[in-house]
Amino acid sequence: MNKTLTRIAAFLLLSINFGLAQDVNGQKTFPNGVNIPENRLPELLRDVKVLLTDAFIADVMSDTLEVVYNLNRIFDLLSEADQYGEMDAEDKDEFDRFEESLISLYTKRFTTLDKTDAALTAENMRMDLTSMAEPLEVEMGATQFTVIEDRDGHIPLVRNKKVDQFIEYFRTKGRRQFEIWLDRLDVYGPMLSSIIEECNLPPELLYLAMIESGLNPKAHSKAAANGMWQFIYSTGKIYGLNRTWYVDERRDPEKATRAACAYLTDLYNEFDNWYLALAAYNAGEGRIRRATKLHQTSDFWQLHSLPRETRNYMPYFLAASIIAKNPLKYGFKRKKTKKPISYDLVTIEKSADLTVLARAANTSFKIIQTLNPELRQSATPSESYILKIPKGNKNLFIKNYNALPESERFAPQFVSHKVRNGESLWTIARKYRISIHDLVAVNKIRNRSMIRIGQKLTIPVPGMNIASIPRTQMQGYNKVTYKVRRGDTLGHIAEDYGTRASNIRKWNSLKYGQPIYPGQKLTLWMKRS
Repeated sequence: MNKTLTRIAAFLLLSINFGLAQDVNGQKTFPNGVNIPENRLPELLRDVKVLLTDAFIADVMSDTLEVVYNLNRIFDLLSEADQYGEMDAEDKDEFDRFEESLISLYTKRFTTLDKTDAALTAENMRMDLTSMAEPLEVEMGATQFTVIEDRDGHIPLVRNKKVDQFIEYFRTKGRRQFEIWLDRLDVYGPMLSSIIEECNLPPELLYLAMIESGLNPKAHSKAAANGMWQFIYSTGKIYGLNRTWYVDERRDPEKATRAACAYLTDLYNEFDNWYLALAAYNAGEGRIRRATKLHQTSDFWQLHSLPRETRNYMPYFLAASIIAKNPLKYGFKRKKTKKPISYDLVTIEKSADLTVLARAANTSFKIIQTLNPELRQSATPSESYILKIPKGNKNLFIKNYNALPESERFAPQFVSHKVRNGESLWTIARKYRISIHDLVAVNKIRNRSMIRIGQKLTIPVPGMNIASIPRTQMQGYNKVTYKVRRGDTLGHIAEDYGTRASNIRKWNSLKYGQPIYPGQKLTLWMKRS
């Protein structure tokens, strides 16, 4: 596909699937002369659509690193939408259409991604199976099922027609994905099981994380739920999971599991029935209360007024649990198992770049990110932070890290800005070459809030320096200086010059998260013909 067709295709994907973004020019003027957008949601949608276009272009150019970066930024922005206040009907409609289109593109169109590790896979599988599953038959009288296991301290495992249908799905169409889940069960299962046992809860709850996220710490759903246990922001906050510019603790496997155990304990204490407690985990307590009152029963299988997804949720959970307890019996022959996750803990007192920490630990940036999935930036927080590094590397890390000069050990991640007359969030973000969303998140500015003259704002400085090309001349290449125009993105520039966005980052020492701006001069290296 040539560059013109690539851009047209990306444009059509955006415009046909969910409409072009609104042009956000309307701003509210406050008495002090400071302007901020009246509604930031349309601006967020515009920005995520631009990111999605760049991700699509990068995918066509086989630039996997750039694809992953853009999609991660999209997920981060979408997860913040719940802090923007109530959506009006038009905004919610566009937001829902975008999420549906994103899932379709993410799971079907991108060719460079490893789909088995996709952050949306678990929810997509559940919804896919729900849509194709036969309606649950209405039972008259006592529910009919076969008991597989029912012991004190455990969730009863039963089989009926619906559970058997889901077992068959996992053995056929969903087989490859379930194999990935079993691999992750080897990695995370021991740690999660230990916490569940410590909280005196049934061991089968381990499989709830499996069907919620595929045991992927960075799983993201269309409902803006995150992490292995798929907490939405508000519920996560209730159970002690914080989200800041630096971290999202919903993605921390240990902290999120402890929060999930606390939430599930509360649900069980209310309903005194694990099937109802798990249904409430999916649909919310209020919906289960209304259903049990309407049908005058605590038998989950008789609650026919529940949404179809929730009625299918328990059969889905039971099918996954039954197979995971005895994979070989259901045809899952595994040649070797994965090693359980293990790590050492080190305390980082100030904000430090992950590339520096990875070198000190004699490991890679990717491994540090994998061990610390809750980190949203490529640096640790400005306050004290407990970092996970590969097991056995603690002494080496301390030696290497302490040997670094103070100036290299810590990475200052913030500067201060005093608001002046006539400035807006947009002009300040542009001045410091950061996104307005990061500026708002760091300063905890909510929708329709105002900034005032003299107010001090904290300006985030993105981490992760990309190593620049040290040579002044690359053999076999011509140096080109490109002046950025309004509306340019790295993806479009890379496409025009037949290179990758990640290469442009390297050549210009651009950090991930650092936007380009009109008038900026970029160095490009073009291969001689």
